[in-house]
Amino acid sequence: MENGPKKLRVNKKKFVYLISPNKIRRSFYNDLIEILKLRKVSFFQLRLKNMSFKKKLVIGKKIKIICKKYSTKFLINDDVLLAKKLNTDGCHLGQKDMKIIKARKLIKKKIIGITCHNSIKLAKLAIKNGADYLAFGAFNFSKTKKTKYKANLTLLKKIKKITNIPIVAIGGINSENYKKLLLNNANFLAISGYIWNNKKYKPHEAIKKLK
Repeated sequence: MENGPKKLRVNKKKFVYLISPNKIRRSFYNDLIEILKLRKVSFFQLRLKNMSFKKKLVIGKKIKIICKKYSTKFLINDDVLLAKKLNTDGCHLGQKDMKIIKARKLIKKKIIGITCHNSIKLAKLAIKNGADYLAFGAFNFSKTKKTKYKANLTLLKKIKKITNIPIVAIGGINSENYKKLLLNNANFLAISGYIWNNKKYKPHEAIKKLK
């Protein structure tokens, strides 16, 4: 299956795939609104580890309203059942999470993206199983998540030769290194730490630097 059931539109102006901070603070919702107003974000992924289903459900309901208002696809990391309960636009799966085929039965034609690390073999399997996008990384050192796999620009070029499915690049992406990824076949850039943990700029100011 070359393309997943829900083919994604690539908007070159909305290349940011924003991942939530590890903790949701009071200021988060207003920050998210200010960010999405700038129309640079195509996807927002809720990624909260070690939190109860009930708490994630409450947070997710608030985020869903904001994402809908600003035409941003809302995805859930790992938790397919939460994605189904919230009726989000889809979910993102890691290699140790639920298999794509099983997830597809639960959320039907919703978006399903999958982490492929730095592996063409994993990418080919994901394509076969109907993934809607493929995520690769880490392209740079990341403080958000431990870097087990290292990806490079050559990998992006090889992937584009075998598929038209959108590619998401991840790992330590900031205002100094993002352009080279966009120039080398990455359709979307997964960004978290640069936005939420930036000591120099507020979240909406940080994203403005990505032009």
